[in-house]
Amino acid sequence: MWRALVFIGLLCVAAFGAVWLADRPGSVLITFAGYEIQMSVAVAAIALAGLALFLALLWSLVSGILHLPSRLTFASRARRRSRGYQAISRGMVAVGAGDTIAARRYANEAERLLGREPLTLLLKAQAAQVSGNREAAEAAFGQMMEEDETRVLGLRGLFVEARRRGDTGAAQQFASEAVRLAPAAAWASDAVLEARCADHDWRGALEAVERRASLGLLNKATAKRHRAVLLTADALERVDHDPDGALRSSQDALKLAPDLVPAAAMAGRMLSRKGDLRKAAKVLETAWRSLPHPDLADVYLNLRPGDSGLDRLKRAETLMKLAGGAPEGRLAVARAALEAREFARAREALEPLLQERPSMRVCLLMSDLEQAEHGSTGKGREWLARATRAPRDPAWIADGIVSDHWLPISPVTGRLDAFVWQAPPDVLVAPELTLHDDVTADLDDEPKPLPAVAAPSPEVVSAPAPVSETVALNEPVLDPEDDVLKSELKAALSDAEPVKEETPLPPPLREPVVFPATPPDVPKPKEEAAARRSVFSVW
Repeated sequence: MWRALVFIGLLCVAAFGAVWLADRPGSVLITFAGYEIQMSVAVAAIALAGLALFLALLWSLVSGILHLPSRLTFASRARRRSRGYQAISRGMVAVGAGDTIAARRYANEAERLLGREPLTLLLKAQAAQVSGNREAAEAAFGQMMEEDETRVLGLRGLFVEARRRGDTGAAQQFASEAVRLAPAAAWASDAVLEARCADHDWRGALEAVERRASLGLLNKATAKRHRAVLLTADALERVDHDPDGALRSSQDALKLAPDLVPAAAMAGRMLSRKGDLRKAAKVLETAWRSLPHPDLADVYLNLRPGDSGLDRLKRAETLMKLAGGAPEGRLAVARAALEAREFARAREALEPLLQERPSMRVCLLMSDLEQAEHGSTGKGREWLARATRAPRDPAWIADGIVSDHWLPISPVTGRLDAFVWQAPPDVLVAPELTLHDDVTADLDDEPKPLPAVAAPSPEVVSAPAPVSETVALNEPVLDPEDDVLKSELKAALSDAEPVKEETPLPPPLREPVVFPATPPDVPKPKEEAAARRSVFSVW
């Protein structure tokens, strides 16, 4: 639209000029080398315009002839670049498809056509990775290090290759250098944070979190949570040699995350040791309202050493009121009542938990209650047997690992704040975790899943350090038809009283085990202890 208006305007100007010249007649006389040329003004203007056009055409012809070689060279280079980028595109597709032969062919063609272009070096490295030639890949990433625009990409490639060959020190150096050159590189920040957590350098990890938060790599809520977790880890590290420092770190963690159970338990324990019972109770009660947890109950019930069982029972009653009847509050009351030998109160607290399917802790607590009140009888052994088929209680779970202790990082992936308190399902399946990493979307190899950590039934499974007594979430609940378990339970029940038929039992997940009835006899304490050890070893 605007171009049409401009063109019409120019035509109007030209027409106005022609009319202006026609209205003003005159002549132009040119004398040159004895010749005289006389013409009107209009004819002179037209001749001048024709001469200018001729000179312009002549100059264009001469300029085209002079620049013809450079134009031919430029066209050839453009064709080479087009063919080179086409080879890069096809090579990346071949890398993604896992076609090693095509990837190497296109990488060589792109290098021949384009030279040391960044994308050429990247394709060369990817082709070497997908074909398993790690030395060639490292050489390509080393060439990237020589150029400013590809230095960070080269560092990432060398970092990935160092991790693959298990050279942790070199990987940390590459990540640190990348953070120095490009602080906003998320992979480098993650690697530095993971390395410092693995080395238990919690203060250095705090600095890394602060830097990530300042660069916008973490939102405020996540940054506060990570700081609280790292401060709690620092407190656990210093609890033996620096109790005051551990107390300060745990209190700082609670300011950032008041519901962090490990920090609250640590702060309550440290304040109790210092004699500040009121402040310790306040800290524990605040955390208990957010998440009733057995660790908090244990610290709260033993705030003052030397208290009687009735005193601990009163504090357990307080916890149950604060929890609003949550199962953990009832379990705390039942445990404290059992220690105080208030058997009726313990049964009253456990009664609501027996309505559907009692968990393993409830069954074991009922077994303890029966044996403490009535001695080693069939009912106690019955609850002990039911514990082997009971649903699991909540536990600390991270990346398919169940741990009896909270840890700041996952023992599998090294992820910060990975453990959550939740109940495992009856049939547990580990997530598809991989140890795979790459420079561009990890296209060079198939993902390598972590080996499953099996959970043998009669033994306590140990997970990778530093977790102790952990089991993997990839095994179903123990089958009561298992021969080993059946033989142990039969040995435990050999001389016990038979189970009465009117005893109400919840429906089992599988067919129940039918044990032969034996006449009552004097119970065998050694066999009973063996059965209890068997139940605890299962969990």
